[in-house]
Amino acid sequence: MSGFLLEKYRGISPYVPGEQPKEAGYIKLNTNESPFPPSEKARERYMRAFDKLNLYNDPENGTLTGAIAEEFGLKRENVLVTNGSDEALAFIYMAYAEKGKPFAAPEVSYGFYPVFSRLVGADIVTYPLKEDLSVDAEAFAKCDLNVIFANPNAQTGTFMPISDIEKIARKRSRLVVVDEAYVDFGAESAVALIRKYPNIVVVRTFSKSRSLAGARIGFVIAAEDIVADLKLVKYSFNPYNLGRAAEAAATGALEDKEYFDTCREKIIEAREYTLRRAEALGLRVIRGKANFLLMSSEDIDGGELKNRLYDEKIIVRHFSSPALLSPYIRVTIGSMDEMKTFIKVLEKILSGVRK
Repeated sequence: MSGFLLEKYRGISPYVPGEQPKEAGYIKLNTNESPFPPSEKARERYMRAFDKLNLYNDPENGTLTGAIAEEFGLKRENVLVTNGSDEALAFIYMAYAEKGKPFAAPEVSYGFYPVFSRLVGADIVTYPLKEDLSVDAEAFAKCDLNVIFANPNAQTGTFMPISDIEKIARKRSRLVVVDEAYVDFGAESAVALIRKYPNIVVVRTFSKSRSLAGARIGFVIAAEDIVADLKLVKYSFNPYNLGRAAEAAATGALEDKEYFDTCREKIIEAREYTLRRAEALGLRVIRGKANFLLMSSEDIDGGELKNRLYDEKIIVRHFSSPALLSPYIRVTIGSMDEMKTFIKVLEKILSGVRK
């Protein structure tokens, strides 16, 4: 670090994304991407937009904003399109968090929450997970602070029913931010509650279920006044935050409902297959509704299992911190063929360590 960096940033530990392999030949099950390419409609719209990249895009991202509003039966004023859901989360922290006014979050969840807290100078307030690694909804319902949680929860995949989210939202004096990056894989969205509870803010992404992780497209759905707050931050930061081609691809992906449903169903099928087979091999698997599974074995440490799989050209994620996650590996659900290979290799590794 240079001597010019402001003191308030010196203690921040940046979020560390999952590894992107430099060599071909790996089965990549570590960053919760879709195993399927973007839809043809997304590709066609993207290529048409390419010829206009010499021109600035619409800062309102009006085409995509309108398509999202129509998809959810809301008004355009309820939608803000962002450069990935991470940017949406950043805008939320910039708008509503500071020292003395933190967001409360699960102790184990998306790793960007504490990073954003430190970036804006807010305290870090967390609630531990329950014994089954699910989010403690009662703790959040009793909390007086603004709250944020991923549903399904990042890292664990456990999910909170809508009835619990509604309990949390009843305390209308604070914001309830629901990060729904993984909601399309079997959980229920909180978007339907926004009309009744204008303190709910839903953050979504096209990275997972829409096969557009590399395009960096996210959005916020919220009451009009909250979207207006976030637009104030956006236009003070970067009016052209989502490019023309990315917007076009997202609009095409949203139109292609048949492809979306097909890919989602295949991922859910592969997840349930992997869950059954891993449990049959004696692993503890946390049951959830995301496009990944958290699993551990009594016979081998999570970090060692991750390394053994890597030697077999399979990349999974392991978190040495917090200690709660250390025994586990997090396995993205790929194609059925990829998951069958994963199970075969996993069986081989476990057979070796159990001799």
